[in-house]
Amino acid sequence: MKKILMLTAFALTGLAAAQDTAPATTMPAMDMMAPASMSAEENFGKAQEFAVQADVAYPVPFYDRTLWKVAVDHSYYAASMSAENRDYNAYLAQLYTKTQWWINAYNAWDRLGELNDTEKQWASLSAAKLAYLALQRGDTDMTRMYVEKGMAWADSASLQSIMKRLP
Repeated sequence: MKKILMLTAFALTGLAAAQDTAPATTMPAMDMMAPASMSAEENFGKAQEFAVQADVAYPVPFYDRTLWKVAVDHSYYAASMSAENRDYNAYLAQLYTKTQWWINAYNAWDRLGELNDTEKQWASLSAAKLAYLALQRGDTDMTRMYVEKGMAWADSASLQSIMKRLP
């Protein structure tokens, strides 16, 4: 039994290491300048820079990965400092979607108003994910609301499938 526990612990350690961001020696040097002390334009540039690095560093994007978090944080500051800048806000919505932060993605897309075709696909995806989560909770009102909003952006097989499961 002791051998099995040791092997299990060894295997879990290996999995945890595989999920870790990267060893400190290979992690790209990050500019330690705080987003709050930078201009909107500087934050936007940093967000893009870190997002490219994150795409290379991680097989699956999640906000809890160091580079993705820094990219989203810089993007958030850029969008907050220059709320009228559509590019900054659209990029933030895209990063929220890419990192699977569905509620923030949905709200960011919704605030943008008029979306282009690509943005409609991303926005619809965020609505579909939230609709599915609401369906799993048994919240049919929220499920329907997300499905309807998602279909207004862009119809998809996922949204149609979720709609069919509603009473």
